[in-house]
Amino acid sequence: MQIIDAQVHLWTGDNAPPHHWRAPYTIDTALRDMDEAGVDRAINCPAVWDADSNDYSVEAAKQHPERFATLGWFPLDDTADESLVDTWLDKPGMLGLRFILAEPETADRLASGRLDWLWEAANRRSLPVGIMVLPPQLPALSDIAARYPQMRLLVDHLAVAPWEKLPDAAAHLDALLALARHPNIGMKATAVPSMATDAYPFESTHGVLRQVFDAYGAERMFWGTDVTRLHCSWREAVTMFTEELPWLRGRDLELVMGRAVADWIGWR
Repeated sequence: MQIIDAQVHLWTGDNAPPHHWRAPYTIDTALRDMDEAGVDRAINCPAVWDADSNDYSVEAAKQHPERFATLGWFPLDDTADESLVDTWLDKPGMLGLRFILAEPETADRLASGRLDWLWEAANRRSLPVGIMVLPPQLPALSDIAARYPQMRLLVDHLAVAPWEKLPDAAAHLDALLALARHPNIGMKATAVPSMATDAYPFESTHGVLRQVFDAYGAERMFWGTDVTRLHCSWREAVTMFTEELPWLRGRDLELVMGRAVADWIGWR
């Protein structure tokens, strides 16, 4: 079984936010940790707090194309336009895009339609687009998914904020599950231990995971970690899924642990 982490951040600067590890997380460090944890590949989501992270992601993919692929980003300011999409996709290892749209300003753009040019560009290219949103943005996301059916969305962290714990972290679960009616929405079960209220194997989260699995199926539920914000080991984040969820076995396990996300973003 090939294990692919659906979200990691690689960076070299010193400006990581408080919920992430403070030290830079480099290519060599990540490879060492992946080998120790039994993780074969990782999708690098360049750190938005490091201005050089996109270039660093290209370096990672060029050096280790069998280990790293990238969902890159560019600033969604007033100068952004469709030409940037092709510019980024021409870079080595760049398989799609990812944006954080949970901040007030960007969340407003999501709801107002000011980013429709981006969704149209992604839709025409059948691109995978990762998106970090919070529960208030889910209605707008539902509308976007319906209007741009060829764009394949990946929702970060089950739309849970870094600081939230259960049960509050699952207060929006019904709305999240309702999004499964859109076949172009996939759900990243990333950073799940962060919302747990107990120690490994984080049984407080297992019921949430089962409901997400039942709604989205193994083809649209993607395991991952966002490892630099976890308080458990990478290996524990793996075995939490591979050993501690008795309902996740066989082909379904293989899909959730990597095959499905590779298919979703076109990583061959």
